[in-house]
Amino acid sequence: MTQSAKNSSDWKPVYRLGGAAAISAVLVGLVEIMITFLPGGNTTQTTVFDWFTLYRENPFMGLRDMGLLNILLNLLAILIYFALYAAFRQEKERPLAMLATLIAFLGLGVFYATNRAFAMLALSGQYAAATTEAGRTLLATAGQAMLAVGQSHTPGTFLGFALAESAGILISFAMLRNRVFGKACALSGILGFSFLLIFEFLASFFAGLSTIMMILAMCGGLLSMAWYILIARSLFQLSREA
Repeated sequence: MTQSAKNSSDWKPVYRLGGAAAISAVLVGLVEIMITFLPGGNTTQTTVFDWFTLYRENPFMGLRDMGLLNILLNLLAILIYFALYAAFRQEKERPLAMLATLIAFLGLGVFYATNRAFAMLALSGQYAAATTEAGRTLLATAGQAMLAVGQSHTPGTFLGFALAESAGILISFAMLRNRVFGKACALSGILGFSFLLIFEFLASFFAGLSTIMMILAMCGGLLSMAWYILIARSLFQLSREA
């Protein structure tokens, strides 16, 4: 076996892990859709006391509404983008793929730095156990501060989501003329992540556009799921060819 062939075969596990992570990302998306249709799956919390009540009555839904599934999805994104960069490492689109990967990892860092799902779980427990009005007031103030940073689809979380979606658009542009991924994969990513980026901007900074935002989120979500399926197919194909 030549050194070049050996180096190529060394990436087989990376491609396989990336493909499996992409399929898992689709499953996470399907779980999110199913949860939305469960009782209480599409409620809106307007105050910190609503959040404390939700966490007390249904901790899982509290965690989910504060981004639990996004935590899982972003863990999978680490494997996906690493595998995608590996796929482009010897291609002419490598610089764009490298930039997309760096932006994706930066977005992941911002997301994890701002996510408050488990912190709010702990704070809600402390609020329920508080025995004085002063203590409850202090905990409510702390909870409000956490919501300002970590509540999904608000200015506090916009940067993390925007970076992740921008990375998806860039890596999809790298796929446009690539022999492995092809135009269908590229276009589904470009359109899907563009819809999600616009949705995130509107949801974070504007109110009263619920119908438009729902359409954007639905189209973006379905297209991004198609993108994950197509890149999984391509990554598994690369693992067989390596």
